[in-house]
Amino acid sequence: MARPFSDNSGGGSALVDALREAVGPAHVLTDPGATAGYRTDWTGRWTGTALVVRPGATAEVADVIGVCAEHGAVIVPQGGNTGLVGGGVPREHSERPQVLLSLRRLDTVGPVGGGTLLADAGVTLAAVQSAARAAGLRYGVDLGARDSATLGGTVSTDAGGLRVVAHGSTRAQLVSVQAVLADGSIADSTGAPPAGLAGYDLAQLLCGAEGTLGVVTAARVRLLPAPDHDELPVLVGCRDIAEAAALVERQRSYGRLLAAELVQAQTLDLVCAARGLPRPGPLADWPAWLLLEVEGGPDLPDDERPAVADARVWAYRESVPDVLAALGPSHKLDVAVRPDQVAELAAALPRAAAPYPVHVFGHLGVGNLHVTVVGAAVTEDVDERILRLVADLGGSVAAEHGVGVAKTRWLPWSLGSAELTAMRAVKAALDPHQMFNPGVLLD
Repeated sequence: MARPFSDNSGGGSALVDALREAVGPAHVLTDPGATAGYRTDWTGRWTGTALVVRPGATAEVADVIGVCAEHGAVIVPQGGNTGLVGGGVPREHSERPQVLLSLRRLDTVGPVGGGTLLADAGVTLAAVQSAARAAGLRYGVDLGARDSATLGGTVSTDAGGLRVVAHGSTRAQLVSVQAVLADGSIADSTGAPPAGLAGYDLAQLLCGAEGTLGVVTAARVRLLPAPDHDELPVLVGCRDIAEAAALVERQRSYGRLLAAELVQAQTLDLVCAARGLPRPGPLADWPAWLLLEVEGGPDLPDDERPAVADARVWAYRESVPDVLAALGPSHKLDVAVRPDQVAELAAALPRAAAPYPVHVFGHLGVGNLHVTVVGAAVTEDVDERILRLVADLGGSVAAEHGVGVAKTRWLPWSLGSAELTAMRAVKAALDPHQMFNPGVLLD
């Protein structure tokens, strides 16, 4: 028989009873079997003990925060649970009871107007995109996990996605937010005219804060005009990553660059085998493959290199995370360097990851790379060696996936003492009792 929450978390029945009163008994999950899917992250690397609370409205989120404050509990906000750095699941060890606040029931998509869309935090990215298309517009952020990743989650980590090179990250799309703060108050600027916002920009402060300053319950995002016609993506072989980076730069001066995604040949080979996709060319002869979308079509070298122009080539790139996950336990590192440094970093990664195989893919147009080191015995020493390479290049040890609990110790390699001091001051001011996602972003 599964133990009740009070037996394995220190939360106590009074906390559970108060939360049930706030959101209804059906939306407070205490049985370990029922909470397992929420408590463990997508990678399987991070897990902890918590009860799960599923509010259905912003007012209920405020009530939950009030209950947690009264009972000394901490709150871990969660969207679609597609994170890779342990920031959306409870901590393995906690002296205070942990409440995982699932926002999936906040799933209303509001009307489109003035070139913006208002949606709840639990709305999936796919639903946001669908609503934008229905209005003859489009949303600039797109991820392979669009069917499960939520708007609130992408705001939390300032996700970039597949077309970040063209439209910028989530921060560039964000107009305003509705959020619940540590005292239970609701800050809501989503109804304000865009030109009427004044003072500190709370939306921009909460974007990328990884749930450490408050709980975003809704967001108004900027939409883009729909293109006259969809550009045909091209998957093109390159002799090395340096050539791929040069080819990206060539597109910038030729036309508007909409996407520039890198996949190494060894990774592409795995994707083809796992998904039954045809190999786009002799992979042994072309170690780097570049998926390009350019307004008006790409400007490719006039040679015999393999290049496949077909809307279906996105399947090669979007299949990479799941195919690599199927290889077994791994460490997934999300980093950023200047685009002209990607080749240097990629060349050094095999030695840093040795003796484990390493796969590199990602957003070459902005230098945001996803590094996967495969092996059950991979340790944080390997992570540290890789992140040291990134830091030595002046890059960032974290990018669109966030810092989470995975990289807090290494964040000072990318941020100076002044920035970290300012961040701690903001955290202390908005969350004085360390209730929101403790251990995430800042140690």
